[in-house]
Amino acid sequence: MPKVIILGSSNAIPDEAHENSHMALVGNERLVLVDCVNNPIVRLNKAGLNVEDVTDLVLTHFHPDHVSGVPLLLMDLWLLGRKKELRIYGLHYTLDRLEKMMDLYGWDTWPQFFPVRMMKLDQDEMLLVQETDEWRIYSSPVEHMIPNIGLRIEFIKSGRVFVYSGDTEPCQQVVRLAENAEILVHESAGSSRGHSNPNQAGVIAHQAQAEHLYLIHYPNGKFKDKDILKKAAQEFQGPVRLAEDFMEFEF
Repeated sequence: MPKVIILGSSNAIPDEAHENSHMALVGNERLVLVDCVNNPIVRLNKAGLNVEDVTDLVLTHFHPDHVSGVPLLLMDLWLLGRKKELRIYGLHYTLDRLEKMMDLYGWDTWPQFFPVRMMKLDQDEMLLVQETDEWRIYSSPVEHMIPNIGLRIEFIKSGRVFVYSGDTEPCQQVVRLAENAEILVHESAGSSRGHSNPNQAGVIAHQAQAEHLYLIHYPNGKFKDKDILKKAAQEFQGPVRLAEDFMEFEF
């Protein structure tokens, strides 16, 4: 049974219990990482996943709290002797910068390096990113400080839908992306530029007629908002919860 595992739920400033926001989509044939931070091996192992099983990486945007782990992922897979191809998906803006970053590490000089295929996405709404026997992944551009995407995952056998907003201001692209989704995981970093506060996340969930709202990319530590769930619930009548590290959704 395919599932999504939340590997991190924090905004850009993590703490001991909350890593930067990223997740894994786990199927019978493919293991897809959505964003990649810190040292991926440690996080994947803690979730009961093997880094060598990773087949795909989707990068929502090129901010450090979403791509900082990519160089370590690629280097560690190489050192582990990987031979099979890794596909990396992202907007042209994102992957162009990723390639420049890896050039600084001299990855073209790593002997017997495994093949990496850059799958550069257009900024189209409901763009089909990947289709397998288990799911279809769609992307839509969202409103952030730099080009960014949200994701919709439609599970073939169950017909259920999981949506991740990505870092975004309130925008109709997310409403359309999350239309009638069973689970909407929406960022709630606050009212700063390029982000949404909990009330706004609730409005989006209400407009999209989602069934369940999970807040992610929220502040921790001394910046923690104790009323975050109450604020979202003021605008959305369905169940509202915090996305927590290592939470699993089975589909």
